[in-house]
Amino acid sequence: MADLNLLAQKIKDNIKKIIIGKDEVIDLMLIALFCEGHVLIEDVPGVGKTSLAYAMARSAGCSFKRIQFTPDVLPSDVTGFTMPNMKTGEFEFRPGMIMSQVILADEINRTAPKTQSALLEAMEERQVTVDGVTYPVPRPFMVMATQNPVEYIGTYPLPEAQLDRFFMRISLGYPSPNQEVEIMTAYLSEDPKASLEAVAETDEILSAQQHVRTIRCAEEIKQYISNLVYRSRLNEHLTLGASPRGSISLMRASQGAAFLAGRDYVIPDDVQLTAIPVLAHRLVLKPEARLKEMTAARVVQNILNVIRVPVI
Repeated sequence: MADLNLLAQKIKDNIKKIIIGKDEVIDLMLIALFCEGHVLIEDVPGVGKTSLAYAMARSAGCSFKRIQFTPDVLPSDVTGFTMPNMKTGEFEFRPGMIMSQVILADEINRTAPKTQSALLEAMEERQVTVDGVTYPVPRPFMVMATQNPVEYIGTYPLPEAQLDRFFMRISLGYPSPNQEVEIMTAYLSEDPKASLEAVAETDEILSAQQHVRTIRCAEEIKQYISNLVYRSRLNEHLTLGASPRGSISLMRASQGAAFLAGRDYVIPDDVQLTAIPVLAHRLVLKPEARLKEMTAARVVQNILNVIRVPVI
């Protein structure tokens, strides 16, 4: 346990060389990594979304590929395709960009829905099927997708089925003035990404992922999560509440938060820490709620404020 916690701290410290002043965001990314989850990074251009994905992959010692989504990207570019070998006369599989341990799906909402859906099987089943043949993706496997929330021209909004497959949605936000000075100093003479080295091996990541699954989650905590999700389905501001996949994801994220805190059991604070990143993007607001400037994150926070917290 101590060695695994040291591993998590080493990865975090390494990412902080690139992403300055965003400790909470880095913690959420590590939780997603150790819980085998995918992350949707939604923020304005230039705040470090791509750098965060690269730093995570590099620090964890994972292979990394970036898919720049545009309207002309085809599903076969993502999953791969088969083509005849002129020497042998047999069909051979040519892997697509998805065949890597960490995938950056950059500007995912700029590609057509048919191409977006090419990610669904890989994200859920950790495999791709091409011409009736199934191929497993490498492990560990993590998709980090980015999108710009303020520009909608030429974009295709992600369907609810795909949003639900993202373990959590996060936002970096702008740095403070002092943090921005630190960032400029770090980039003054060279790009720090060029000298970033791996501080972990894939076997260690897989061991940490296996350990997180063993962290205890008491019946009271599971009931707490269930009540929270159930309240979302009854909320007056929502047309769609969180799914059972949301309940499982929140439980797993709570285990990941407990792991980062050095505990082998979940407490209510772990649920409260991860509830908004895990649940908010799974909720669909009513039109009148949007007019009142209500947000999904505020709905989750309101439910957290009124639901009874168990005593563990």
